[in-house]
Amino acid sequence: MKTPALYLIRWMHTRRITVLLLIVLVGLQVGAEALSGPVHLIPIHGDIDPALVVFVRRSIARARRAGASAIVFDIDTFGGRVDSALQIATLIGNLDPIESIAWITGGEAGTGVSWSAGALISLSTRRIFMAPGTSMGAAAPVEIGASGTAQPASEKEVSAVRAQMAALAEKNGYPTGLALAMVDKDVELLEAVVDGRSTLLTREEVPAAEERARAEGRSFELGVVVSPAGKILSLTAGEMLRYGVSSGMAARLEDLAGTIGVQPGDITREERGPADRLVALITSSAVTTILILVGLVALYLEITTPGFGLPGTVALACFAVVFGANFLLGTVGSLELILLLVGVILLLVEIFLIPGFGVVGILGLVLLALSLVLSMQDFVVPKVAWQWDQLRRNGLVVFGGIVGAAAVLVVLAQFVPRLTPFKRLALGTTLAAEDGFTAQPLTLGSIAVGRRGTALTTLRPVGKAEFDGEVAVVQTEGEFLGAGAPVEVVEVSGNRIVVKGC
Repeated sequence: MKTPALYLIRWMHTRRITVLLLIVLVGLQVGAEALSGPVHLIPIHGDIDPALVVFVRRSIARARRAGASAIVFDIDTFGGRVDSALQIATLIGNLDPIESIAWITGGEAGTGVSWSAGALISLSTRRIFMAPGTSMGAAAPVEIGASGTAQPASEKEVSAVRAQMAALAEKNGYPTGLALAMVDKDVELLEAVVDGRSTLLTREEVPAAEERARAEGRSFELGVVVSPAGKILSLTAGEMLRYGVSSGMAARLEDLAGTIGVQPGDITREERGPADRLVALITSSAVTTILILVGLVALYLEITTPGFGLPGTVALACFAVVFGANFLLGTVGSLELILLLVGVILLLVEIFLIPGFGVVGILGLVLLALSLVLSMQDFVVPKVAWQWDQLRRNGLVVFGGIVGAAAVLVVLAQFVPRLTPFKRLALGTTLAAEDGFTAQPLTLGSIAVGRRGTALTTLRPVGKAEFDGEVAVVQTEGEFLGAGAPVEVVEVSGNRIVVKGC
């Protein structure tokens, strides 16, 4: 017969096994979250541009060599170039088996946001952590209009970015509706509570999600409108955690280290050095335009003057800096160098071998401009919307440099001859006799109209005549006079003395 004591013993035994199983399961879960190797932290701060892509690529390579188990991307940015963000997202997507973690940070020196291209990069990671007070979203692409102000991008470009954002979200387990609403203002995003857990759905996804939940025997309740149509979605750190998008909050690096299961000392921080900042400066649109302008002006001055001197050196230095910096960005190949070389050769042929300036010279300028444009991008023929946008931006940079160079050359042609340091480099408009520019002896300044003399040589019509012991080169108005004939001065114009027989 089973006594109450026996039932109690069996009940306690069962509870003990259950507790042990729970402990084991918790331990397995913690082990799954914890990292077993060194962790590298790569800052993504400020504008997202090609120079940042080079820094991220180099930092990831160092992390791989060091055997890192995870890379934390410290994100604090308003956004930047879509092409650069896509390149960084591709680098992050190829990190396996290294885990990728986005950490959206704040702080005194930061902005505390991951907007636009920063949101795209965040969604390309496996886990997202956010510091309190930060936000993420506002990823709608924009373009700079003719007036220099930002305006919404075309539907074609919005569609391309929207698809890429949704693909990244789907790959890493984030709600695709979240990605769509961050890019497209026409998307309406709602909160749905399934078995007590909040998630995000677009208006179009609600019916299918509700039917699926009912079929699986789960509760489904539609919540508030998170992002109405006509608005671009941005979420705070608290909202990201509430909807299950982020994995937690971490205000400090120590908090993040504890959450992912490593010691703060195991995290190696990568830093952008002076060389990275120099490349970013050189490859900026403003500096590139100035380098192209100076290089073209110097090239023109060099090929229009004999020998090889300072202008040629300056031109070579400017183009070397432009192509060298873009080579570090990985956008310069053999095609760009060949186009540059052929363009310069055609310009030299046009200037030195062919009179005037025609088809050959124009073709040389076109090839030179094309080589500069292609050196700033990693594609030849654009295929997607953001590539067309980049081609247009690079074309404007080169066109601005060419127009600026032409303007500078016009100014130089007008004002350089008047400046004292350059007078000996340019021919003046007049060569005055009082300044020593004369083919006649300086003592002949007294010869005037009406003075008489004698022809020393035959005048056919030019020859020499003597005026009271002074010899000068004279000419008649077509009259033939023999040696010894009396002559009279009828006109004096500079070095030209006209005489007639008398």
